[in-house]
Amino acid sequence: MSKFDDCMADFKKQLDGIGVSYDEALLTKVAKGLGPSIYNRDSSTVAGSDKSELDRVKANFLVKKLGLKDGPALDSAIKDVIGQIGSATKNKYRAVVYYLLVKKLGKEKVYG
Repeated sequence: MSKFDDCMADFKKQLDGIGVSYDEALLTKVAKGLGPSIYNRDSSTVAGSDKSELDRVKANFLVKKLGLKDGPALDSAIKDVIGQIGSATKNKYRAVVYYLLVKKLGKEKVYG
């Protein structure tokens, strides 16, 4: 298995663990869009309780990448996704968080 395949296996395991059925092709596109950051232990995860980290997710992913307008709806979507993964899951993979945000906000066409 390649390093990318190993990461994908981890992402799928996390999604399976929270009972989410997923579109593997979309998950792969989201993961590839993150580039080499998925291989770095620190950048591959999202600190769900760190406000500055969540603000970066909003600014860099939701606003810049997905083209959404900043507002309370984005904060709510991030909070919902972090809650969906759960506080018991210490390492919330960035690819999983981003994938769930794409699905929640109906922005799959960005990865079309």
